[in-house]
Amino acid sequence: MSEKLRPETLCIQAGYSPKNGEPRQIPIIQSTTYRYESAEAMAKLFDLEATGYFYSRLANPTCDMVAAKIAALEGGAAAMLTGSGQAANFFAVFNLAGCGDHVVASASIYGGTFNLFAVTMQRMGVEFTFVDPECSDDELNAAFRPNTKALFGETIANPALTVLDIERFARAAHAHGVPLIVDNTFATPINCRPFEWGADIVTHSTTKYLDGHGATVGGCIVDSGRFDWMAHKEKFPGLCTPDESYHGVVYAEKFGKEGAFITKATAQLMRDFGAVQSPQNAYYLNLGLESLPLRVRRHCETAQKIAEHLKMHDKIAWVSYCGLPGDKYYERAKKYLPNGSCGVISFGVKGGRNAAAAFMGNLKLAAIETHVADARTCCLHPAGTTHRQMTDEQLAAAGVRADLVRLSCGLENADDLIADIDQALAAI
Repeated sequence: MSEKLRPETLCIQAGYSPKNGEPRQIPIIQSTTYRYESAEAMAKLFDLEATGYFYSRLANPTCDMVAAKIAALEGGAAAMLTGSGQAANFFAVFNLAGCGDHVVASASIYGGTFNLFAVTMQRMGVEFTFVDPECSDDELNAAFRPNTKALFGETIANPALTVLDIERFARAAHAHGVPLIVDNTFATPINCRPFEWGADIVTHSTTKYLDGHGATVGGCIVDSGRFDWMAHKEKFPGLCTPDESYHGVVYAEKFGKEGAFITKATAQLMRDFGAVQSPQNAYYLNLGLESLPLRVRRHCETAQKIAEHLKMHDKIAWVSYCGLPGDKYYERAKKYLPNGSCGVISFGVKGGRNAAAAFMGNLKLAAIETHVADARTCCLHPAGTTHRQMTDEQLAAAGVRADLVRLSCGLENADDLIADIDQALAAI
């Protein structure tokens, strides 16, 4: 049924269908544990022989209802919520790659994700090769190794606003027998559904547009259910060989393409790491999802108007926004993002880093925040904050200039925001 419904309807109806006399809004199951009438019934859960809940560190009904809604929006087979977007990206990769393995990733990704991959997961024995998303096909294919387990990219990179050529990356991944993982946080499933372009796994920081109100931290992983793990079983022993911690279950055999990835991530990684999203946060996230199509449309309309204004301003050195004709990614965005991209604009203020700092300090409506993509307009200097641990070479590879200002357009009136920008620039 969900495949036939449009996103506006799915945002309201998907994930939870109350029966006669049940609550119309999803219930908050604020409980750590669940009662069973026999040890045998609970044993079946521990053996993955039955579905249900026994401890909310692994799974919770409220969280699963919201995850199912996001899966429907993305056109996926299964999904799980996590405690943050970082946890979602970590689980998505670590579910496939362990010590001694290798992953290829676009160099143009969020600084926090880069640190997760290049520093923390490197310490765990997972090696990453970062490629220019605009590299040639030969260069992209050369990055793969026999022990490569995945290819990773962002639909719209934060904050460089690089638009990923999803089809090309998917072809490369599949040619080497591995899945393409795409972080779809900025585009949201309203403006892009990566599975339709060949991606296999999608992640989100639900903290951003999906919640949309700066109220809850969270993440989500969605599996397309299309990647054939058993066809490449030598690459994915975690999915295709017995898991002795669950009495020898082989996830790809027992749960098939549609269920293996998320079941393993839940039963194994969430069990051991506990990066769970609380049911209260999931409830708030669901409220945000109900208005997602309306909000995304407004964010994009406002960003387009502000980007056009900044492009003509004599104190602005450059503007990056794929909705602008002549932008490096304008033509690609027409393919992957025909209804709009996101509400985030990157630009440089003439005068460089000091001028950018002065501009942000003069803003009255837009707050300086380590955040993006919610109802309130905010701005940030990534090179000095979220990406400050990166070297100059790494910053250049990620497309993060020293003078880059990231402006996240909220739901305020666009003309009021433009007036605020103009007065802030005039005061420099």
